[in-house]
Amino acid sequence: MFDNKDQSRTSLSDLGEFGLINHLTQNFTIRQNSTVKGIGDDAAIVNTEGKQLVVTTDLLVEGVHFDLSFMPLKHLGYKAVMVNLSDVYAMNAEATQITVSIAVSNRFPLEALEELYAGIELACSIYNVDLIGGDTTSSTKGLLISVTALGTAEPEALVKRDGAKDGDLLVVSGDLGASYMGLQVLEREKQVYKVNPNAQPDLEPYSYIIERQLKPEARKDIVELLKKMEVKPTSMIDISDGLSSEIIHLCKSSKTGVRLYEDKIPLDPQLINVCEEFEIDSTTVALSGGEDYELLFTINQDDYEKVKGNPHLTVIGHITPESDGMNLITRANTSIPIVARGWNALQDEE
Repeated sequence: MFDNKDQSRTSLSDLGEFGLINHLTQNFTIRQNSTVKGIGDDAAIVNTEGKQLVVTTDLLVEGVHFDLSFMPLKHLGYKAVMVNLSDVYAMNAEATQITVSIAVSNRFPLEALEELYAGIELACSIYNVDLIGGDTTSSTKGLLISVTALGTAEPEALVKRDGAKDGDLLVVSGDLGASYMGLQVLEREKQVYKVNPNAQPDLEPYSYIIERQLKPEARKDIVELLKKMEVKPTSMIDISDGLSSEIIHLCKSSKTGVRLYEDKIPLDPQLINVCEEFEIDSTTVALSGGEDYELLFTINQDDYEKVKGNPHLTVIGHITPESDGMNLITRANTSIPIVARGWNALQDEE
């Protein structure tokens, strides 16, 4: 749970709720001009200056969304922020502020929460967002983290899921599937450790995919890139639950179909190697893995020359009439209906 076992443990009860908040947030600085009032009052104050305000929130629960046996707390804090910033960038907006609420059991000392908030502060610093509030409370079991992110955009700049049109090109940033396979490696090594606690895993061959799982990055750079290229997506969504699920969300919102080409899906070489090691189909992993936090969007065909050849972007298909359905065109040139098999937080346990 906490890397350095030799450090002293400070009970949270020694500080109390408000003392804990003040302690954990004392190193956070205000970076955004729109932040009028941050932590320290009954509510934060944000000036949107005529822009549209976008708000998103996610709840992460220990044992459901993360496993502290291999997730360092600093990485967890960082990732909790990324999960939310990714949703803001998927609206083509600029992330500006976050709030963080935690429920924590008495098995966590103050030093553990300092690690968690160090990751949150690092994310705020790199992505230029302000922590402006939140809440702390007790938990009877484990750790829960809820982050809410705020962002702004000019009304004409916002991009939603429902704007895709027949003929638009389907584009994705980065590569897909690595986060899921990173999780599989970590889960495997956890089982090895249970059998032999003295075993020292060699994770160097898996460094990229493990980093994609433990420390993902929200694609703020893609929003900035598209603006620089003067390309405004017609629709956009981030890939948190798997490519297939997100394509279905986008198409249902836009009332369209899609043709997705298997041979165009971007895969990192390390992912392909690890899929072969685990005897798992790489396309299945890319379609259903989730937690990639890449951006999936559509663009008008007239913008193709602007994105063509860009190393950060890949055209993976095109939008079709709704009556044509949502289909994957395999490497063998056969058409298969796209089915959502990605992450479902409410699925029944087997």
